[in-house]
Amino acid sequence: MPPFLIQLWNLDMQIEERVRALVEEKIADREDLFVVSIKMQRNGVLEILIDGDQGVPIEDCAKISRHVGFHLEEENVIETAYRLEVSSPGVDTPLILHRQYIKNIGRLIRIKGLDGAKFEGELLQVNDASITINQKVKEKGKKATTQELEIPFTDITETKVLISFK
Repeated sequence: MPPFLIQLWNLDMQIEERVRALVEEKIADREDLFVVSIKMQRNGVLEILIDGDQGVPIEDCAKISRHVGFHLEEENVIETAYRLEVSSPGVDTPLILHRQYIKNIGRLIRIKGLDGAKFEGELLQVNDASITINQKVKEKGKKATTQELEIPFTDITETKVLISFK
């Protein structure tokens, strides 16, 4: 990696660490909220994703944005123009944290495996090493059945919650 890219990467890491500290300071009294990710993007967008055990009200995103924005400006942490975005992960955002899996027990999910295999099913259980889903199995000419399938986290490349409009 060229030296200037290493410097930019180090600067981004410092910014992200400071922002994480500011966010955690703001939500310290809220056990239901947690940081999913903080990313300083090349296009100048500072993206903060916050989640909660019961979701994240827009008011909480606004409070975090004001707190972080004020301190970043006050401390002059970011010397170039940037846009601060604080939100909860969208429907199309993959699950990243163990706590997100727990929050989504009972929901329909789609999993992509390391080998390219795809699985869909209701998330039944989450432990430290794996998840268990109830997967529908349809054989040609037969009625669909369900079977429990345990999938180790180490075999998962991506998990997304599926939205059902039934």
